[in-house]
Amino acid sequence: MRISVAEAADRLAELTRRADEGEQIVLTDNGRSAFQLVPIAGRPLPPEERKKVFDEIRSKAPTWSSPFDTDAARSQDFLYDEFGLPK
Repeated sequence: MRISVAEAADRLAELTRRADEGEQIVLTDNGRSAFQLVPIAGRPLPPEERKKVFDEIRSKAPTWSSPFDTDAARSQDFLYDEFGLPK
C-alpha cells in the first residue's frame, strides 16, 4: 500500500496494525517513496508465551542433586575437627 505522509497522519493506528500483520506500507512525500512502516523484529513475547518457553526449557534441563546429603549450614564441617578447629 502506498499512502502520502499527510494521509497517513490521520490513519496511523490502522497503518501500524496493517504493517504488523505483514502488509507493506510505503509512505510517500510529494509522490516519491520516502518511508516504509515495518514492525521491529524481536519484539518481546507476551507473558503467557514467555512462560511457555521458560517451562519448556526447565522441563529439558537435567535435575541437579547435590553430591552431599547435607544442608548449607553444615557444608564445611569436613574442614574442622570435633572441637571446631581447622584440620
